[in-house]
Amino acid sequence: MHVELVIIGVKTAILLLGGSITYYALSAYSRTGDPSLRALGVGFGIVTVGALVGGVSHQFLGVGLTIGVAIDSTLTAIGFGVIVYSLYVD
Repeated sequence: MHVELVIIGVKTAILLLGGSITYYALSAYSRTGDPSLRALGVGFGIVTVGALVGGVSHQFLGVGLTIGVAIDSTLTAIGFGVIVYSLYVD
């Protein structure tokens, strides 16, 4: 039970911090129109949503922990791919 509370706490921190990064990156995109900032915001948004979906699927939908981690990891990998792409966009 203590491990689940730690996971919930960490997922909450990821949601708040990742949401903040996403917000600031997309706000910077709207000010500058720089497509790399849009991609950066989308990438961090995907990583953040992955943590949320992975946690919610385990806690509320009855999906096993390993499936929740797999969902989270898949979306994190996709998000990081978009973030890497954002570093190369002109």
